[in-house]
Amino acid sequence: MSDLELYVLPGCPYCAKVTSKLDDLGLDYRTHEVPRSHAERDEVEAVSGQTGVPVLVDPANGVEGMPESDDIVEYLDQQYA
Repeated sequence: MSDLELYVLPGCPYCAKVTSKLDDLGLDYRTHEVPRSHAERDEVEAVSGQTGVPVLVDPANGVEGMPESDDIVEYLDQQYA
């Protein structure tokens, strides 16, 4: 069981890129859907300091709120591939 968490917005292509990588690597993760309005994204802002998605949380490796899909995909390849 993984502690990975991913903050996403349905229909977001950057979020889909990350979920695809997680699925390709066979990793279990929990998603949190954020509101469409940035002004209502208090939860993701508390985790990452910003309101954009996707945001990855990996407490097992000290990742408290990593933004940017390319950075997340690279991290997942380095850590879990």
